[in-house]
Amino acid sequence: MSETIERQVAGKIRARFGAGPKLSGLTPLAGDASSRRYYRAELSGAPVPTLIVMELAAGSALPLSSEELAIFKDGPKELPFLNVQRFLSAIGVNVPKILGAWEQDGLLLLEDLGDTALWDRVQGVADAEVLRWYQKAIDELLKIQLRGTAQRDDSCIAFQQRFDLKLYLWEFEHFIEWGLEKRPGAVVGANTIEPLRKSFAAIAARLDRQTPCLSHRDYHSWNLMIHDGAVRVIDFQDALLAPAQYDLASLLNDRITDSVIRPPLEARLVDYYLERRSELKKRKISADEFREIYRLSALQRDLKVIGRFYYLDLVKGKPGYMKFVPPTARRLERHLAEIAETRPVLELLREHLGAMQ
Repeated sequence: MSETIERQVAGKIRARFGAGPKLSGLTPLAGDASSRRYYRAELSGAPVPTLIVMELAAGSALPLSSEELAIFKDGPKELPFLNVQRFLSAIGVNVPKILGAWEQDGLLLLEDLGDTALWDRVQGVADAEVLRWYQKAIDELLKIQLRGTAQRDDSCIAFQQRFDLKLYLWEFEHFIEWGLEKRPGAVVGANTIEPLRKSFAAIAARLDRQTPCLSHRDYHSWNLMIHDGAVRVIDFQDALLAPAQYDLASLLNDRITDSVIRPPLEARLVDYYLERRSELKKRKISADEFREIYRLSALQRDLKVIGRFYYLDLVKGKPGYMKFVPPTARRLERHLAEIAETRPVLELLREHLGAMQ
């Protein structure tokens, strides 16, 4: 950590809180798959004892999907994180407070939500406790999906992009490129790739036909913090419109989540989601159709993240996510076997998924 970042943060603390409060410590925190950096600042003489510093990377501030697909002709006028945070906060979603923002300098000061992610909270506890915490996460998700969609505000960047056919096809292709063709040691023939593309196109078309709602896009157990007994939502800057099942599938099927959310508990949580959504919407949902799109969303996302984790390792030099490839491949194998239309995909991928485990 450089002295420059310490001086910059100390200056922003003075700008935000006045001359009295001082920076007494700055500790780097573990980062995510993005190029942002995070620090915990310890303060003396300030209204809060600690806060989180987000250091933005130089270059584009577009959401990930927009960078990948060039959705916007011009860059956003405001940092997507700030734009989406303002909207989510206004509709009552538990997001961190913004304590200070200097976009030109690439620094944000955020409320400190601690170090306990939802995933950490449910380790070593009984299923009843796991169920209770994930039900809280689903309640928070329904705020985003139902309130957010009903109170649409086109000034929020999330409403300007949609998980559509183009994005689904891009993510499937991302898996083909990095999970198959460029995976170290992989040998893939054209008799595998072309049938896969045809099957993936059919799944993408079906998902594209679903009615979209406001979605977080990365609503998983490591992006939900437990703070003062509540579930708090972070990393929402890539929010967009997507089928409701996408975020639920992300919550219950990410990385090693299914080592705790085993199939019987997963089924109970999907039932809980359907019951609460029906109550809030005052309209019953077709459970069978919902579950099938939920399963397709889960396996589509697992394919994407396998490709992403290989890409992060091979291109970005971030091997830390590779430990999640084997459990993701195992779960993907299970999900592909559960739906008639995806069993041919399983036969095409069985050898490759086995090699990933």
